[in-house]
Amino acid sequence: MHSLMDLRRLAITKPIYFYTPITRPLTCVTSTAQQSLQTQQDLQKQSPQPSLKQPECSNQNLVKLVSSILSKRSLDSSSCKELLPGLSPYEFDRLLLDARSNVNPKTALNFFYFASKSFKFQFTVRSYCILIRLLLVSNLLAPSRLLLIRLIDGMMPVLSVNNPTVRHLEIATVMADLNTVFEPGIGVQVADLLVHVYCSQFVNLGLSHAVDVFSLLGKKGIFPSLKTCNFLLSALVRANELQKSYEVFEMMSHGVSPDVFLFTTAINAFCKGGRIEDAIQLFSKMEKSNIAPNVVTYNNIINGLCRSGSLDEAFQLKEKMTEEGVKPTVITYSVLINGLIKSEKFDEVNFVLKEMSDGGLVPNEVIYNTLIDGYCKLGKISEALKIRNDMSSKGISPNSVTFNSLIIGFCRSGQMEHAEHLLKETLSRGLSVSEGVYASVIHLLCKESRFYSALCFTREMLFRNLRPRDDLLTKLFSGLCKDGKHLEATELWFKLSEKGFAPNTVTSNALIYGLCEAGNMKEAGRILKEMLARGLVLDRISYNALIWGCCKEGKVEEGFKLKEKMIKQGIHPEISTYNLLLLGLCNVSKVEEAVKLRDECMRNGVVSNIHTYGIIIDGYCKADKIKEAQNLFDKLVSEKVELNAVVYNTMIRAYGKNGNIMAAFKLRDDMRCKGIQPTISTYSSLIHGMCKTGLVEDARELLEEMKAEGLLPNAVCYTALIGGYCRLGQMDRVGNILQEMSSNNVQPNKVTYTIMIDGFCKLGNIEEATKLLNEMKEKGLVPDVVTYNVFAKWLCKEGRVEEAFKVCDHISGTGINLDEITYTTLIHGWSQPSAIKNEE
Repeated sequence: MHSLMDLRRLAITKPIYFYTPITRPLTCVTSTAQQSLQTQQDLQKQSPQPSLKQPECSNQNLVKLVSSILSKRSLDSSSCKELLPGLSPYEFDRLLLDARSNVNPKTALNFFYFASKSFKFQFTVRSYCILIRLLLVSNLLAPSRLLLIRLIDGMMPVLSVNNPTVRHLEIATVMADLNTVFEPGIGVQVADLLVHVYCSQFVNLGLSHAVDVFSLLGKKGIFPSLKTCNFLLSALVRANELQKSYEVFEMMSHGVSPDVFLFTTAINAFCKGGRIEDAIQLFSKMEKSNIAPNVVTYNNIINGLCRSGSLDEAFQLKEKMTEEGVKPTVITYSVLINGLIKSEKFDEVNFVLKEMSDGGLVPNEVIYNTLIDGYCKLGKISEALKIRNDMSSKGISPNSVTFNSLIIGFCRSGQMEHAEHLLKETLSRGLSVSEGVYASVIHLLCKESRFYSALCFTREMLFRNLRPRDDLLTKLFSGLCKDGKHLEATELWFKLSEKGFAPNTVTSNALIYGLCEAGNMKEAGRILKEMLARGLVLDRISYNALIWGCCKEGKVEEGFKLKEKMIKQGIHPEISTYNLLLLGLCNVSKVEEAVKLRDECMRNGVVSNIHTYGIIIDGYCKADKIKEAQNLFDKLVSEKVELNAVVYNTMIRAYGKNGNIMAAFKLRDDMRCKGIQPTISTYSSLIHGMCKTGLVEDARELLEEMKAEGLLPNAVCYTALIGGYCRLGQMDRVGNILQEMSSNNVQPNKVTYTIMIDGFCKLGNIEEATKLLNEMKEKGLVPDVVTYNVFAKWLCKEGRVEEAFKVCDHISGTGINLDEITYTTLIHGWSQPSAIKNEE
C-alpha cells in the first residue's frame, strides 16, 4: 500500500468518486408493491364495505339511541341490550361513522367488548378501524394498539368475506379510505401504528406484511413519521431483507425528507448487499442535501469498501471524515484492520494500530480477535499467541471468539495436543464453542485414531444441542468399533436419535458393520430395527454388513436369506455381496458350493474380480485341496488375469504349510517377475514353512534378507522363527530372538508365549514355563484355552495331574470355556501310571 500507510500525510488532491452524481435510479419498485396494489384492487371488489358518504338514516330514533349510548362516560348495559338484538353489523357501521364526533372512545371500546362477548356480535373491519382512529385521536395509544393486535390475530369477532391471509391489506385499505373523512393529521399516527405493530408484534409473519401495508398507504399519499420510517428500514436491514429495503427506501424518499439516520441505514443496506456504487451515490446525494454524514455513515461505507477489496478508497474516505471534523472511532479502525488482514497485509496493520494509539484509542477485543483469527488462518499460530498474550496484558479477557480462532489454528497446524487442551479450557470457562471448532478437533482426533477422546467431545456437542457432522460421525462409529468400544458406539447412536439428530444410513452402516465384525448380531439387529422404525432405507452396504455378520458366525443360510430379501427390496447384489457369501461358504468348508455360486454369478452377468478368485483359492487351500487351488491359479495366469500379493501369499502359505518349500519359493520369485513386491505376509509364510521342515537357520537368513528389502519383521515372522528353535529345543536361541524383537520394538503376542511355554515344557522345564505364563499375564496378554491346554498337557505328562486340574479350575473361573482337548488331556493324564503312583 506504499504511501497509503502514512495516513496523516495522505492528501486528497482531486475529488474522488464519492461525489459522482447519481446517473441511474438507485432501485426500482418491483413485484412486492405491484402485488400489494393488485390485492388492494381485489379487496375493493370483494369487500362490500359501507359507503363513506354520510347517509340519511331513516330511523332517527336508532341514531339518537346509538349516539346516546356511545357518548356517555360509562356504558349503560341495559340500553345496549335493548339496541343490539335488532341491529345489523353494517347498520351499526353507518351509525358509528355518522356519530363519530360525539362518541366517547372509552365507552365505545367497552360497547365493542360487551356486544362481542354477550351477543356474539360481529363488527365489520371498518367499525374496528373507526374505533382505533377514535382512540388515537383521544391519544389512547395503548388500547388502540391492543385492539389492532387482537383484530389482526383473529381474537375479535369480525364480519369479513376476505381471506384472513390478506387481513393486513384489508385493514390498511379501510384505514386509508377513512383518511378522507377523518382529520388528515391522524393518518400519520395510523400509519405509525400499523407499521410498528407488524414490525414488532407480528414479526413472525415476516416483514413482508409491514412492507405491504407501508406500500399500500404510501400509494394513497399516507406515510408514517420519519421515526417509524427509520424503524421499518432498520428492521429490514437487520433481517437481511435487502431487496425490500431498497424498494422501501425508494418509496420513503417520495413521502418524507430523509434525515442522517435514514440515509445511513439505506447506505448500510447497499453496503451489505455488495452494491457499493449505489451506497456511494447515496452518500453524495446526502451531502448535496446538506445532511452531514455522521461517524456511523462513514463507517458503513468504509466497511463496504473494505469488503469489496477497495482498501485505498477506504483509507481515503477515512482521511475525508477526519477533514470534515468526524473523528474515527475504534469501529472505524477495526473495519480497516479487518480489511488489511483479509488482504494478508499484516505489516500495514502496525501503522493503523500506531495511529489509533496516537489518537488515544485502545484496541478492543474485536480488533484483537480479528488479528488472532488472521494469523491463525495463515498458520502463524505463534504470532496469534503473542497477540492473545498482549490482549490479556491490556486487561482484555479472551472470549469465545478468541479461543475458537486459536483452536482452529492449532488444528490447521496439526497441533492436536494444544487444540484439545484449549478446547477443554474453553469449556471449563463456560464459553461457547462453535460447531466448526468441535468438527475440527473431532476430525483431527479421529485422524490420529483417538476415538474415545473424539467421543467425549461429541457428547459435549450433544449436551449443548449441537449436531455433529454426518461424515465425522461415520468415522467415529467406525473407529470406536475398531477399538472394541461397541457399547459406547451403540449408546451414542441412540443418544443421537433421542436428541433428534438421527444418524443417516451411511453412518448407521458403519456401526452395523462394526457390530457384525465383532459377531454381535443381536445388537446389529436392534440397530437395524430402529433404523427401519425411523424411516431409514437400508442400502447395499447395510445388507452386506449383515450378510458378513451372518457368514462370520457360520450362519451362511441366514446370509443367503438376506440376499434374497435384498433383491426383493430392488437392490441387486453386486460382486461384493457374492464375495461375502463365497467367503462364508469357504469358512465352513463348503468350497464346492462356493464354486457353484461363483458360476451362478457368471451366468447372471456378475463379473468376478480378483477378490472372488482369491477367496476360492483360499477355500481350496484351507480344505487341503492344493491341486485344485493350483489349477485355478494357473488358469488365472493363462487368462492373463492381474493377480495381486494376496493371491500369491495364499498359495505360498498353503505350500509352506504342507512343507513344499520349493514350490513356495518358486511363487515368490514369480511374484517378483510380475512386478509384485513380496510382503511381510509372504516372508512370514516362507519362514514358517522352513521352520516346520527343520530349516531354521535358513529361515533366519531369510529374515535378514527381508530386512535388507526394507521390510521390518513383525510378531508373526519372529514367532514362526521362535517356533522353529523351540522344536529343536534350542531355547537359548529363542532368547536371542526375543532380544532382537525388543530392540525393534516388536512385542511378543499370545501365540509367541504359547509356543515358548510349549518349548520349555517339552524340555521338562515347567518352572520356566510357569514364569512365562505369569509374565504373559503381567503384560496384559490374557492366556486362552490353547495356552492352558499346552501347560496342562505337560503337567499331566510329568504326573502332576492335581496341578493340571487346579490350572483348569482357574481358567474356568476366568470365563474361558474348556474345550474337548482339555478334557481329553485330563482324562489321559489320570490314566498314566505316573499319575496313579503319585496318587498313592
